[in-house]
Amino acid sequence: MIPDDDPSRSLTVANPDDPGTTYISLVGDTYAMLVTGEQTDGRYCLIDMHVPDGGGPPPHRHDFEEMFTILEGEIEFTFRGEKHTVRAGSTINIPANAPGCVGPHAVHVHPRRPGRVLHAHR
Repeated sequence: MIPDDDPSRSLTVANPDDPGTTYISLVGDTYAMLVTGEQTDGRYCLIDMHVPDGGGPPPHRHDFEEMFTILEGEIEFTFRGEKHTVRAGSTINIPANAPGCVGPHAVHVHPRRPGRVLHAHR
């Protein structure tokens, strides 16, 4: 059964060019916080990631699912020790708590194709 509508929740429209968008610089990348956990009642957030040549976070893992949609460029993901090259137009999902030798996943941008990625997670 679907619960009743919650009128206290409002529609969220995200635009990275909105002057109110929060930008965070982390490990050399620039993240635009398009939709926050507060706006989704803690269900997920959506981040517009601008990742420079050779950028991306180090190996790590989370206790929640992560989804990436590659908008521009070419991204190399390491998942359970295996490298995968993902190009613009593709979407991948990384399972929660995924085990790995080097780390469950790491993201590295192809040196000649900087990336822009939409990243959704809890």
